[in-house]
Amino acid sequence: MGETLTPRERWRRVFHYEPVDHIPDEEFGYWAETYSVWHQQGLPEWVDSEGKANRFFGFSPRAGVPVNLGLIPPFEAKVLEETERYRIVIDGAGVKSIVHKDGRSSIPHYLEFPIKNRQDWEAFKERLNPHDPRRYPAHWDEWKKQVAYRDYPLGIFCGSLFGWLRDWMGFEGISLACALEPDWVEEMMEYLTEFILAVIERAVKEVELDFAHFWEDMCFNKGPIISPKMFRRWMTPRYRRITDFLRRHGVDIVYVDCDGNILELIPHWLEGGVNVMFPLEVRGGSDPVLIRQRFGKEVRLMGGVDKTRLIAGPKAILEELKRLAPLVEEGGYIPHVDHRCPPDVTYENYLFYLEAKRRMFGIPDPPHWEEVKATLKVRAA
Repeated sequence: MGETLTPRERWRRVFHYEPVDHIPDEEFGYWAETYSVWHQQGLPEWVDSEGKANRFFGFSPRAGVPVNLGLIPPFEAKVLEETERYRIVIDGAGVKSIVHKDGRSSIPHYLEFPIKNRQDWEAFKERLNPHDPRRYPAHWDEWKKQVAYRDYPLGIFCGSLFGWLRDWMGFEGISLACALEPDWVEEMMEYLTEFILAVIERAVKEVELDFAHFWEDMCFNKGPIISPKMFRRWMTPRYRRITDFLRRHGVDIVYVDCDGNILELIPHWLEGGVNVMFPLEVRGGSDPVLIRQRFGKEVRLMGGVDKTRLIAGPKAILEELKRLAPLVEEGGYIPHVDHRCPPDVTYENYLFYLEAKRRMFGIPDPPHWEEVKATLKVRAA
């Protein structure tokens, strides 16, 4: 097409299968260790967070509404014990765990969770008061004016129905509750649904939004933690209530962030009004090519570039991008690495990947791209 679109127009058109000048240039993020490894390979020292990396690499802008769906107040974060190798801590969600001090992006060793029974849940709910004024920033009216004429996509986080409960109860706790106290699980999900709707109502009504998103992380590489039958009974109708509200106010692009193999849950997310899947971990079983073949254009896609291909090098990177090219051409798809980029991917391979993706899919280089590439050459000289 001849016209140049704004990032906002481009993002919306991709997910409505409309013509675009090129797809949005987005990436997921990075392990904490990746920055320090890449600093040794040429990445400037000041690039040490996702926001800074997005600016440095020149990715397309996208933003979220500053509404707080978290615990208010959070638990007091504190260190209970410390050795040379680890700390035992309680975090803001009330979870007690062992955290190693060697900088690994590994899962902490969890010791205790704040919700163990119904009594705990009743006390915990006090931190989930949807009407607490701190859920919206004091400068809300001024912020609305600032974003009214934006040129980038803006979305709202709609929380979680299962993922939050797993975080607050632990894997064993939520699994036992699903098996032994299903009515209680449904009660908690119902409360969360009402909580989410009450919190987001003001923003959805007062701001013209481009998308909404959920977070779940409820799948392993062999499938979901709970059965599709449980999901469809407990979660699908509650997703539908939230997405129906969103659609009544013009928000028809809704994505879910869920790692692992999501194939068995996709039909039930679609039935619940969630129409974009992310981040599509290929080695976890969520290959975007397979998903589009199985579910057609009803499902939109974000992610799905196998991170292990970036580790393997330029030839594998080009093969992976060529594999995904028909999906890009078909529409409804923004390709990027299928999870946070690990330090096993060299800085050189990552720069090659970004440039190859831009060349293959007609994405223009950001104005400072030659300066970005020069960082590798300078350090390698």
